[in-house]
Amino acid sequence: MSMHIDKNFRLRLLVQNVFFVLLLLAAVGLIAYLALDTHKQWDITQNAHHTISEASRNVLKQLPGEVTITAYATKEDPRLGDVRKLIADFVSLYQNVKPDLRLKFIDPVERPKATREARIQANGEMVISYQGRSEHLTTLNEQALTNLLMRLARSHIRLVMFLDGHGERSLTGIANHDLGDFGNQLMQKGFKVNSLNLAIAQDVPKNANLLVIAQPQVDLLPGEVAKLKSHLEKGGNLLWLIDPEPLHGLQPLAEFLGLTLTDGTVIDPDAQKLNLAPTMALGAAYGMHAVTQNFSLNTLFPFARQIGYNEPKEWHITPLVETAQRGWVETGKLDEKISFDKNSDIPGPITIAAAFERQVENKTQRVVVVGSGAFLSNTFLGNGGNLDLGINMVNWLASDENLISVQPKSTMDSNLVLSRGWVMVIGFGFLMVLPLAFLSVAGVIWWRRRKL
Repeated sequence: MSMHIDKNFRLRLLVQNVFFVLLLLAAVGLIAYLALDTHKQWDITQNAHHTISEASRNVLKQLPGEVTITAYATKEDPRLGDVRKLIADFVSLYQNVKPDLRLKFIDPVERPKATREARIQANGEMVISYQGRSEHLTTLNEQALTNLLMRLARSHIRLVMFLDGHGERSLTGIANHDLGDFGNQLMQKGFKVNSLNLAIAQDVPKNANLLVIAQPQVDLLPGEVAKLKSHLEKGGNLLWLIDPEPLHGLQPLAEFLGLTLTDGTVIDPDAQKLNLAPTMALGAAYGMHAVTQNFSLNTLFPFARQIGYNEPKEWHITPLVETAQRGWVETGKLDEKISFDKNSDIPGPITIAAAFERQVENKTQRVVVVGSGAFLSNTFLGNGGNLDLGINMVNWLASDENLISVQPKSTMDSNLVLSRGWVMVIGFGFLMVLPLAFLSVAGVIWWRRRKL
């Protein structure tokens, strides 16, 4: 029995097939066009290892115009291999965000004169140029490059002065209680750090973007206090780190800002749950302010004191950090039997940092007061988000709140550690079990075919 197919049916079938082929070709062509014209990638590695952070993206947004990176690298390095590929792959992460970031290579062997003129010291060293300014980079990681770009983004040098001569925590000191590590971080981000001894200096320099006062240990002279108050009255910016100690002559500054400083130390029971001393106040609740915008890192404030204020009319005040939600301000002695006394102690939550802002002679004056100098000390700077919060405070005080701190991404531990027993099991499996399994399957297949 046969089936008769007329010519009309064959024609319709041919037309359908041709139409299907044309649609298929059109779809393939469209996919090819989109693949060439559209670039999209997903980073599925742990800790987003192949993607720059949001902080780096924000820094790139502050760089209008072209950025040029000139890499002085040979095509092959005996130790590092293909250096140019390493650099190109790394820089491409930034180029995905800023297409006008240009990368070019110069071979130090082929062009030794240009290399010497650029003062290149190492194979793979890069020179980053932006708007007539340039810096060298020898470390290939996100923190180093983004910090460098942050420095180039600043239109001019920001000067940070710190009060000296009275036993204060020093921004260049190396002792545990000093702020030297924090000062180094500021310099890496484009700030210039200098000490200020008002017993010698006539006044706080006018070109200082902000002054840092970090808990004097002896009383200031009346003339020094007058110079500090004049600095505030004229609209100078200030970062004041106050420990639970006497102010040593700085009461006029507190009165000018309307501060009400409670005697005593903040006690945080939540710290004890983390095996910390109860005098370590944990910061996890932050106010609505540019300093703490999108800030979600925990911070640690050792031996903190409460920062209160009576809100003078000319100042706009914002609390920055609240601690000790279930704690209190201990006004008694700090001994092993610390407990809340409702008759003398102050229950939490406790504000330990606040931002002050006002208008003075057509400019904005900014002040940040923190009830713990130790939180930026060399001992505690690396705890939680202490460094990030400190950098954000300084950036805001210097009117650079758009430039935020960038910390290196932590490298996730991807090593697999096996016991000796598991190593033997896996080795036996690969060397014995798998080969025997393959031989068994081959034998079964051979036996079945032999029966056919």
